[in-house]
Order: sequence, then structure tokens, then C-alpha cells
Amino acid sequence: MINRDFFFSETKLRLFDGRMTQKQVDGLNAILDEWEKNHAGSDDRWLAYALGTAHHETGRTMQPIREWGGKKYFTEMYDPPPAGKRPAVATRLGNTQSGDGPLFCGRGYVQLTGRANYTNWKTKLGVNLVGNPDLAMDAKVAVKILFEGMEAGSFTGKKFANYFSKTVEDWRNARRIINGVDKADLVASYGKRYYSAISYKT
Repeated sequence: MINRDFFFSETKLRLFDGRMTQKQVDGLNAILDEWEKNHAGSDDRWLAYALGTAHHETGRTMQPIREWGGKKYFTEMYDPPPAGKRPAVATRLGNTQSGDGPLFCGRGYVQLTGRANYTNWKTKLGVNLVGNPDLAMDAKVAVKILFEGMEAGSFTGKKFANYFSKTVEDWRNARRIINGVDKADLVASYGKRYYSAISYKT
């Protein structure tokens, strides 16, 4: 089991400027709980990088969040034509119906986006994310998407094992699991700090 006293002492100092809200603590505990229950035999760097990703993607709230923007923005960004302005993006996301953009905007720890992704995770988790996309905001659902998606390469085709293994350690390019190399160095720095906070009770 992870030594949570040490973990929170270190992360509060190194990642939260010495102060944490109860919601931040709760969010971190939800991620650690899922790891210990279903992924504990895996590489600790996977956990650290998942934490660093959630730290960045949620604006360090450590709570599943909804993508920032309004209906007009999501329609133009993600809807199919004629309302949508980026048909290639709509196609990639599987958005085929008018209104899919706002309905299937980003949610969760990793900003799950698009009808195709919500449909895929509905099937994987047995949770009706298509009928009720806001279920992706539930921490128990969001944390499964975080770990299982990054382990399997569901988001971009890249996965944990491509960047962290017995022969590989690439904190920067691990960002490709989620979003190319956007903010890659920043997320890598978060991941490394989380990694230094992981220890185990004897």
C-alpha cells in the first residue's frame, strides 16, 4: 500500500504550494484507490505520469472537469458541417449528428471528447455515457478512463508501455499518450514530482 502520509506531505509541498483543499485530497485519493485496487502490479511511473496528467488536465483541481467553453464554441469546434467549422475533427471524433459537439465535449481527468469515444467507453465500462455524458464527470468512472485509456493507448494509439518499461524512460514524449507534445515538459515535471512522492508502507 502506498504510504499516503508521505505522499501527501511531499505533494502538498512540491505540487500545491504548501496548501491543499479537501477536494484536491479527495481527487488524489480516488486516483490512488483505483491504482491500488486494479493496477498496483504495474510500473510506478505509470501512476506518477497519470497523476501528472490529471494535475495538468484538471488545472490542478484533481477533480474531473468539463471542458471550458459554451455551446457556440463546442458546435464550431466539434460539430459536423454545416454548423461545425472543422469537418476533419468531427469525423475523427465520430460526431455525426447536429449537436454532438456540445453534447460530447471534453469531460473527466483526460477530457474525453466525441461521440465515438463516449460510445467506446460505454461499451468498455457498461456505463451509459452516450445517454448521459455527464457520467464521465463521476470520479469512479473518470479514474477508470484515465488508467485504462493510458494503459491501452485508447486516446492516441500511444500507451504507458511505449514510454516507461525496463528499457525505456521518456517522461517528455509520454505526453503523446494524450495530446502530442503540447505542454510536454510541464507535464513531465509534474509526473517526476509525483514519482518522488510514491513510497510504500513496510
